[in-house]
Amino acid sequence: MFENLQTKLNAVFDKLAARGKLTEQDVDTALREVRLALLEADVNFKVVKELVGRVKERAIGAEVMKSLTPAQMVVKIVHEELLKTLGEPARLDLSGPAPHVVMLVGLQGSGKTTTAAKLALTLRKGNRRAMMVAADTYRPAAVTQLEVLGKQLDIPVYSEGTKVAPPEIVRHALQRAREGAYDVVILDTAGRLQISEQMMNELVEIKALAKPQEILLVADAMTGQEAVNVAKGFHERVTITGLILTKVDGDARGGAAISMREVTGVPIKYLGIGEKLDALEPFHPDRLASRILGMGDVLSLIEKAGENIDRVEAEAMGRKLVKGEFNLEDFLKQLQQIKKMGPLSQLLEMIPGMGKMTKDLAPDVTDKQFRQIEAMINSMTPEERRDPKTISGSRKRRIARGSGTQVMDINDLLNQFRQMQRLMKQMSSGGRGMRGGLMDMLRG
Repeated sequence: MFENLQTKLNAVFDKLAARGKLTEQDVDTALREVRLALLEADVNFKVVKELVGRVKERAIGAEVMKSLTPAQMVVKIVHEELLKTLGEPARLDLSGPAPHVVMLVGLQGSGKTTTAAKLALTLRKGNRRAMMVAADTYRPAAVTQLEVLGKQLDIPVYSEGTKVAPPEIVRHALQRAREGAYDVVILDTAGRLQISEQMMNELVEIKALAKPQEILLVADAMTGQEAVNVAKGFHERVTITGLILTKVDGDARGGAAISMREVTGVPIKYLGIGEKLDALEPFHPDRLASRILGMGDVLSLIEKAGENIDRVEAEAMGRKLVKGEFNLEDFLKQLQQIKKMGPLSQLLEMIPGMGKMTKDLAPDVTDKQFRQIEAMINSMTPEERRDPKTISGSRKRRIARGSGTQVMDINDLLNQFRQMQRLMKQMSSGGRGMRGGLMDMLRG
């Protein structure tokens, strides 16, 4: 998400940087391009008008014109005003006596059922006992899907099939939750292909019965402008308290994320960033604004690393690096740890400056290259991994056959690995950083 918007905004800022001292005409020209980039990204036109208006008011003032780095000041202003539009970070309201009820609403196909499971898993990580309720009786597959997800995660699901009315299912589920001393009840309500009066009346009835602390609209980020209209429709009838945007890892243009907070006045609370059940992350407006403007998102990268990388093993690996004992077996372990964190292309975008550098690569080259490197190392014997110098010509041919590659690929890997070892030694003694070495590995 935001790839096209990020590219276009960066092009605008690069032009400004080349101008040196800016005139009011330079700022006007740049903001016209910013306006077009936002509209093409499906940002609501009223939101675009207000955002660009605020930026212009500040950008043609003394704050920019008298600055020694005017182009950087414009980027700073755009970042601050974008942050204002995205709103403050917000978390679930789980105050008061348990069980706390979280009601998920949304159109069919927005990913509501899967999001219920993701949210339950997220809450369990925070030491909350959650129970999911299959209250979507209009789509039989939804009940089955939630039950399967519940078994997969070992999280209880309350269901009564598709013959009982949803309000009755919710009533019985709440009684079960009180008896079982559950902290949170997550209601997976019915979706429709479009908003209907019957659907809304049922949601109003469930709301009156369950008295949820949170009513979260689950919206597909790929629906663009329509997502904003859907949000307004639900908000008018059931007063939503927050938003969960799904499929933000896809090719969505991203406008919904920027628009929905401004149009509804309610915060985005979570982003669905992938198909895996742990791919739900709290919404951080500052981090998203930085990623939109190509500034990276180091904090999210650090959090991902903390969740997926074994600390003891990482420290042991660090000691090996310092001593110059890092071998291909260690490198394979590192690749496998990194893979747990998600697609490499997403990780690289979180590193400041890497987003631009990876534009030179084909869209899937980073992950494809990782898979190829992994296959080559897996085709080596333990002895060869620990001491690559033992890999002779005949062994290279055997490794190439086993990994579906060519001997030249094996040579490239070994040459790049030796180069990386040198870089690691330099890095441990304050020399050149890792970024160039990583890009060489990916291009190789």
